[in-house]
Amino acid sequence: MPNYIWAFLIALIVALAVTPGVIVLAGKTGAMDAPDARKVHKGPMPRIGGLAIYVGFMAAMAAMLNFGDLPPEVANGVKGLLIGGTLIVLIGLIDDYKNLPAKVKLLGQIVAACVVVYFDVRIDFITDPFGDFLYLEYLAAPATVFWIVGLTNTVNLIDGLDGLAAGVAVIASITIFLVALQQEVMVVALFTAALAGSALGFLRYNFNPARIFMGDTGSMFLGFILAGISVIGAVKCAATIALIVPILALGVPIMDTAFAIIRRYRGGVPIFKPDKGHLHHRLLDLGFSQKQAVLLMYVISALLGLSAVVLNEVSGSMSIVIVVCVLLVVFMGAKKLGIFRLKTK
Repeated sequence: MPNYIWAFLIALIVALAVTPGVIVLAGKTGAMDAPDARKVHKGPMPRIGGLAIYVGFMAAMAAMLNFGDLPPEVANGVKGLLIGGTLIVLIGLIDDYKNLPAKVKLLGQIVAACVVVYFDVRIDFITDPFGDFLYLEYLAAPATVFWIVGLTNTVNLIDGLDGLAAGVAVIASITIFLVALQQEVMVVALFTAALAGSALGFLRYNFNPARIFMGDTGSMFLGFILAGISVIGAVKCAATIALIVPILALGVPIMDTAFAIIRRYRGGVPIFKPDKGHLHHRLLDLGFSQKQAVLLMYVISALLGLSAVVLNEVSGSMSIVIVVCVLLVVFMGAKKLGIFRLKTK
């Protein structure tokens, strides 16, 4: 079997095996998520499930990743991403236990992203749909940090319902995996296969009714790895599609975050102040159960992922049409649901 299949299976089995132990660990060490006005669960829940995702992923990487088979620049970038990912897990763990201030957590995310940049993983240039190059030059490093921190937080912010963030991450990973196979960027295929396996193994315990939450440990790790591996893919295949694909694959959390910023700005409240206007909150208000809302968001994510795979096979002008149509449909749907109206209760 190809290495990426083994990576998926190893990550899946390890995450399945480790998660029950993490549930016990969380209970004994006090890593419990208490309910409040914004949250939908009714009692304390273990919330360091991201440890199981991390262990499953790293086990697959240790077993299947051979640095000797990679070009030196790619091997260096992969090392940086694994180190940065470990740092982001440590930050998430501290936050899950101590509830770090938002600014401190953001600083930690920036440091972790800078580690990746230090290992020469940068968005040095992008191409438009017609193949013209735009070199970022001195903006390459800050653009890469912004990209990684931005995607890290989008996955973190969508983690509001049982199984939502884990399922969306599985769909996004599979989407990027399929495009990586199309582009023959095998290191990206290996990473995303392992990430999909570890998130899917954890989802067995996280889907409604959940027995454990992933916490910031898991949500930040998933977003961080997806962001970093997409940059490595862009460096390897030198195509804008490597960056557009994760934007579409993670379209649900990215657009939900963008709408939240617009909503809070228009409402005159701080951008980082939580509210109950996220997509999953709106679906619950419409009468959807948790499970129904999550499954609907899975379907939306899968459709966006499918559009990303199709995008990789069409011409430049057709890709513009696809992206514009997707954005219009999302905007109209968001307006219909009242996403742009501030709701704090």
